[in-house]
Order: sequence, then structure tokens, then C-alpha cells
Amino acid sequence: MSTRADSSDNSLDVLKWIVVAAIVLVGVAGNHYFAAESVLYRAVALVALGLVAGFVALQTVKGKAFWALLKEARIEIRKVVWPNRTETTQTTLIVVAVVLVMALILWGLDTLLGWIISKFIG
Repeated sequence: MSTRADSSDNSLDVLKWIVVAAIVLVGVAGNHYFAAESVLYRAVALVALGLVAGFVALQTVKGKAFWALLKEARIEIRKVVWPNRTETTQTTLIVVAVVLVMALILWGLDTLLGWIISKFIG
């Protein structure tokens, strides 16, 4: 019973993806055909077609899985502990100091090696 339902969903998913592709193609062709019209009208039409295509795509199995992934990602982002202003400033200053120290070390090493090579070459 489950296999028959999965097969039916899979064949409907293929049809839905064909509809999504057709909507995208209509948007591309329409944008080209109506090139003389205002960019605003074409942009509004493309956004509307994109929303319709996205809605149809979210009705598929992969679309539902993608939507679930987005919801889970949003939940995980809420769990992140973001640094406050003081921690951000301190970390930035540490990074800038380390970059400056490394730049001075590399400059000194480059100068020393250049001097040594110039002594050998003449």
C-alpha cells in the first residue's frame, strides 16, 4: 500500500516539477517578449511567477523536505549565542594586532632574505 502511494506521489512530483519548469520558461520568454515594457511591470510579473513556481515546488516531496530544513535551520540559529559589542570589539582588536605583527615579521623576513640574496648576486 505504501509503495503504491509513494509511486503516485513520485509521478505527481514529476508533473509538479514540469509545471515549475514551464512557469520558469514562461517567465523567461515573457520577459524577453515584453522587453519594450517597463522594467517595473516585468519585475512584478517575474516575482509573481517566481512565487507561484515556488509554491508549486514546495508541494513536492523535495520541496517539503527543503521547507523542513529551513525551519530547522531557523531553530538552530536561535540557539546561537551571539557575542555582545564588547566581545566583538576585543576580538576585532586582537585580530588587527595579530595581522600587524605578522605583517611586520613577514616584512622583516622579506627584507633580510632580499639583503642576503643581493649580497650573493652582487
